Amino acid sequence: MENTNTGTVELDTPIKQGDNEIKSLTLTKPTAGALRGTTLNALVNLDVDSLAKVLPRICQPTITEMDVRFMDPADLVQVGVVFAGFLLPKRAS
Repeated sequence: MENTNTGTVELDTPIKQGDNEIKSLTLTKPTAGALRGTTLNALVNLDVDSLAKVLPRICQPTITEMDVRFMDPADLVQVGVVFAGFLLPKRAS
């Protein structure tokens, strides 16, 4: 059975943090507390500002809000799709 509490995304364009390059992100299913400062409606619609707040709280390796804002749009969509899957009830997946 597949683990529905995490999801990994291979990035088309690595995120640069100094001398390091992040080539993939592992997202962990957020708790309600990780969603603070956003609305569920905005997150379901993959609102960039809302994702920029939440993704740094649930990604490994750690990324910043600015990393999200400079992310390749194709990568942001991939990450957003994995994130949106966490918002569905188990019976819908």
